[in-house]
Parts: sequence; C-alpha cells; structure tokens
Amino acid sequence: MKYEENIRIELEFWKREMVKKPSLFNRMTGGVQKKINSYIPRKVHKAITSTIKAMVKTVLYGSTYTTTFIPDSEMSMVHREALVLQKIDAYAKTGAAEGGITGAGGFLMSMADFPILIGIKIKMLFEIAALYGFDIKDFRERLYMLYIFQLTFSSNQARTKVFFHLQNWEDQVLFLPGNTEDFDWQTFQQEYRDYIDLAKLAQLLPVVGAAVGAVANYQLIRKLGKTAMQAYRMRLLSNT
Repeated sequence: MKYEENIRIELEFWKREMVKKPSLFNRMTGGVQKKINSYIPRKVHKAITSTIKAMVKTVLYGSTYTTTFIPDSEMSMVHREALVLQKIDAYAKTGAAEGGITGAGGFLMSMADFPILIGIKIKMLFEIAALYGFDIKDFRERLYMLYIFQLTFSSNQARTKVFFHLQNWEDQVLFLPGNTEDFDWQTFQQEYRDYIDLAKLAQLLPVVGAAVGAVANYQLIRKLGKTAMQAYRMRLLSNT
C-alpha cells in the first residue's frame, strides 16, 4: 500500500495547484499567449474552431476511438499506472516525431498538424481511461475525458472552475444527459475553444514553427497524460 500512499500525497499537492491563484508570471504568460493568438489569421482561427468542433462530436458520438485493452478489476494501482506511463511516453514520442516533421514543413503542414495532434491526444485519453477501469463506451465517461482536456489547457482563471466540476463528478453526473442527443456539445466546444492549446499556435508562425513542433507536441501530450492520471486517481481514491 506504500505506492497508494505516495500517490495520495501527489494528488493532494495537485489539487492545491489546481485552485491556486495565478501568479504574476502566469498572468504574463496568458498575455503572451493572447498576443500570439492575435497574430494568427482569422481563417486559421476558423479552421481550428472547426477542428475542435469535429473533435468534440467524434468523442461524444463516434466509435473511431477504441481500445483493445480489457480492464481487470483485480489489477493493482501500481500495475495500472505503470501501463499508463508507458502509454503516455509512447504517445508523446509519436506526437514529437509528427510535430517535428510538420513544423519543418511550413505553414500548411503545421495547419495539418493541429487535427493530427488532437487525434493523438484523444486516442491516448481513451487508452488511459480504459487502463483505470472506466467504460469508454459510456457517453458520460467520454464527457469526462473532454473536461480533462479542458482542464489541461485552460487559463489559470478558468482552470479552478473546471477542476471543481471534475472533483464533484459523482454529483455532476446525476444531472448529465444519459445520451448524446440531449447534450449541448456546441456550447461546450465554444467555451473550450477559448483556452485550448494556445501555446501550440506558435507553430503556425514563420521562422519559429519548426523549432516549436517536436518539443511542443511532446510537452503538450505529456501534460495531458499527467493531468488525466490525477483526474482518474481523484475518482478512484475517493472511493477507497
């Protein structure tokens, strides 16, 4: 049980980080991100919004993302998380390789990278959810993944609100629609678009794009994976 005690401590530190007020550095970083955002052409923003809209629909409605992993209810937490870490590492390396190629290919290839990167991230989340023993066919579990996505890439101001939503998931889930037809996914994607992957937009800029590609993809995927680990720990450990 030593491993579980350690991750409980890690989880408590993470929870405190999620509700911490933004520092001066965080506020400055947010300003830089907005500045980068302003340099991106309007048609690019429209393309990105369309990509996110398609991503949300695919996660909620589609059967594109699956996993061959069949969760074992008897599997220990240490075993589960060893497999999760392997998945995060593998997906981060895949994303880095893809980002390096597209980043070096100029503006058009960098644009192509955006939906590819989102696809890599979503596939990883499905794998992680299954490894923690959650049913990825359940609409509400897919919605939980989208909130993990949003939490990972939110501004500091928005992060706390999303965190509390996930922290009280068992209460929230009582009020969620039981099927995809009743869910207002369009409102969700509009809110989500305001915060997602602003740092990644730097890859679309001339000169710096190639340098950003591989590193940005690697870091963004690892960040998402680590957030997912804490989010699923929060649910599993609160029941033990």
